[in-house]
Amino acid sequence: MSILCGLPLLECVYCLACARWAWKRCLHSGSHDSETWGIATAEEFEPVPRLCRYILSVYEDDIRHPLWEPPGGYGINPDCLIMKRNYVDTFGRAPPYILYLDHDHADIVLAIRGLNLAKESDYAVLLDNKLGKKKFDGGYVHNGLLKAAVSLLDEECDVLKELVEKHPNYTLTFTGHSLGSGVTALLSMVALQNRDRLGNIDRKRIRCYAIAPARCMSLNLAVRYADVINSIVLQDDFLPRTATPLEDIFKSLFCLPCLLCLRCMRDTFISEEKMLRDPRRLYAPGRLYHIVERKPFRCGRFPPVVRTAVPVDGRFEHIVLSCNATSDHAIIWIERESQKALELMREKDKVMEIPAKQKMERQETLAREHSEEHKAALQRAATLSVPHASNYGTFDDDEEDVSEHSDGSSGEESTRETAPSGSSNGQQSKGKRG
Repeated sequence: MSILCGLPLLECVYCLACARWAWKRCLHSGSHDSETWGIATAEEFEPVPRLCRYILSVYEDDIRHPLWEPPGGYGINPDCLIMKRNYVDTFGRAPPYILYLDHDHADIVLAIRGLNLAKESDYAVLLDNKLGKKKFDGGYVHNGLLKAAVSLLDEECDVLKELVEKHPNYTLTFTGHSLGSGVTALLSMVALQNRDRLGNIDRKRIRCYAIAPARCMSLNLAVRYADVINSIVLQDDFLPRTATPLEDIFKSLFCLPCLLCLRCMRDTFISEEKMLRDPRRLYAPGRLYHIVERKPFRCGRFPPVVRTAVPVDGRFEHIVLSCNATSDHAIIWIERESQKALELMREKDKVMEIPAKQKMERQETLAREHSEEHKAALQRAATLSVPHASNYGTFDDDEEDVSEHSDGSSGEESTRETAPSGSSNGQQSKGKRG
């Protein structure tokens, strides 16, 4: 009898727990993911809108007679377009891309477009994987994206080498959106492992900007390459947040909201400690830039703010139940909002009337802060017992030594498993930028 009397009480507790979970999940906003991060500066964020326009130009059949150019155009000089490859040229092994020599910004840019829903070859790249299937440089990566990156480098390494040697003061930038972002992230890693094929280019000259990135590498690699790879995420974008294999996402594209909701419920019951200790769990790569333009319980868009960090725990782990989760993935919206954010940053700098000498000092300080933040992230990854994070040596070395640890052979595969030895939870401390 006493047991029967206790059943209503248990039902009430269960209902309250479910209501609390639903309340927390519905209130979770994309802006919460980066609320403890530092604010990005105009100098570090400047390439993003420009690279978004370069990616958009890949969709044009003829860059001299564009049909869908954004306001202000693509900013591309057709005479400096080295090459443009389509699906026929790549034999479906990689998405279409362009190679552009940007003299105005002293940059050699390889830009890759996003997923084409009508092309089976793009799906073949996505489907060629099981979660964390392929080992690479002591971690795990997406197998199909890695194959596409290797194929692209094999095809264009001679041209890239010639350009790098002809323009020794130019940077080499890889950029892409969605599917292309995963290819460019892994392409930058493969290029760093094979710098001899690019004329022994200095590591500091290689950059990668992954726009709306796919989760394509394990956490140890995502943190390790944060000095080279930069990921840009607009507010509630679903792709960087879901650990669901890419092949499952795009196979379920027509019932994507249902898939995201179910994944959200599943991830709620997995502890972050367990996620961090899973060596095959894939993450968005490198340093993260989060464009925040909406606030909880507010209608419309607000002036965008860009936050940045190299987080280890709390790295876009929770899907946002938002009607903007898919629209925030669109490259058109990302280009618009990133341009607005950059203009606001520049207006703020203009109001402050920062002298040129002080700007140069701020850039040097920013580079030093990024290096220190990268080292701190590596150290925190080891503290949290992230698998293979302790394989990268001590953290008392110079910053160049930390960077050079990742310059090994691309065929290297670590067979040693790192046993977890403990965990701690904490938030990314808020960075201060000049």
